Amino acid sequence: MGVTLKDVALRAGVSIKTVSNVVHGYEHVTVEMRQRVNKALEELNYQPNLPARYLRKGRVSILALAIPFLTNPYFSDIGKAVITAATARSYTVLIDSTDGERSKETLVINGMYPHLIDGVILSPLALEAEDLLSQRVNVPLVLLGERLFNVPYDHVVIDNVAAARLATQHLISLGRKRIAAIGAQEISAGDTARMRLQGYREALTEAGMSWNPDLVIRSLSYDRIDGIRAMHQLMESDTPPDAVFCFNDLLALGAMRALYEGGYRVPEDVAVIGFDDIKEGTFSMPSLSTIAPNKQEIGDLAVAFLLDRIEETYKGEPRQAQAPFQLIIRESTAGRNA
Repeated sequence: MGVTLKDVALRAGVSIKTVSNVVHGYEHVTVEMRQRVNKALEELNYQPNLPARYLRKGRVSILALAIPFLTNPYFSDIGKAVITAATARSYTVLIDSTDGERSKETLVINGMYPHLIDGVILSPLALEAEDLLSQRVNVPLVLLGERLFNVPYDHVVIDNVAAARLATQHLISLGRKRIAAIGAQEISAGDTARMRLQGYREALTEAGMSWNPDLVIRSLSYDRIDGIRAMHQLMESDTPPDAVFCFNDLLALGAMRALYEGGYRVPEDVAVIGFDDIKEGTFSMPSLSTIAPNKQEIGDLAVAFLLDRIEETYKGEPRQAQAPFQLIIRESTAGRNA
């Protein structure tokens, strides 16, 4: 049988109530009493009865974060931001990768390990609105990203249209005339791509530039190899671009590799900008200009929304918050002397 509060109280020569106050961090205990209790706790190697504590609280102080891909540095950064925000509130985070598959995302909303977590932060790629409206969600839920806006859950997003417009406006300000886009998608998971394509087109229209569909390259996934393939396709055209807006940094890094192999200079021949501000872009040659979402604020907002629901400090209508973003200009658009 384990050491009890009574055992500690006997060793320290204090009441069980005093030991309980020390264990739970209550302030109204004298320094001398606290020292005696802590010494007894250490000598007896007291371990709290966590299951009983969880039953009393009705919570386990553990959150789940479900992201599409652990291999994408952007989602790794979001994971770090969520962990930082949760730790500050004395919560632990479990991370699960769904691979953007509907079956795995459905498992998450139906209560992934329902007795082990208090709530879920989910970045969905495949779920449809009816998945969240027709099925019972077993735990408090907060959504990230650009899907499922018309569902009754708190949601943290960025303004992808405005961000893409800003990236394209930057390329236009450099005097570039044939601005390509890499990353358009047709699949249902392409909401983010659709918004970034919209921002790209809006910037061209506002500048009085015609939109050339031949300069828009679709990509099923957003990895480096996809950027390489798309850039080769653009380089093989009769009128190759003099600037490229890639819908994430991994595509941009692949595009720059293809340009290097093709004998093009970045940014002298082709300016390149990405999206996400992953650390790899800081150390690439040249360093990568990008749109930088405030990932820590995304994590802070998501955790705050979720804990409001878990701790029932907010019971109102679903909320949607936009995290800010900024343009980071580096060598891939400004050159090494900028």
